[in-house]
Amino acid sequence: MKAWTTWFEIPATDIARAKKFYDAIFQMDTQLIDFGGFKMGIFPHKGVGAALCQHEAYQPSETHGTLVYLEANPDLQEVLDRVEGAGGRVTRPKTQISPEHGYMAMFIDTEGNRMALHSDQ
Repeated sequence: MKAWTTWFEIPATDIARAKKFYDAIFQMDTQLIDFGGFKMGIFPHKGVGAALCQHEAYQPSETHGTLVYLEANPDLQEVLDRVEGAGGRVTRPKTQISPEHGYMAMFIDTEGNRMALHSDQ
């Protein structure tokens, strides 16, 4: 089977605030880069890459646009429990998709993006 995702970008209006939020909930260190007004925060990764992007062409949305599912194995509840403390808002609690497809949850990040989490348990 082909893996369809190779890279995704999460809009940010305040790259430092977005970095602080994602670093807190995933307990990681996002690398900030400024390409002369186009700011990126690249998540540590192997394989599929992700970045926060601050630029006039990127607009966060909690109701429209692409919904990205971030991997949160082994149990997404651990990540979800850190969302509100980091400044986000949980909009859908951990919910079983099905026994074979695991669990999902949704949240709004500090930038106003609707995001989702997925885990096997």
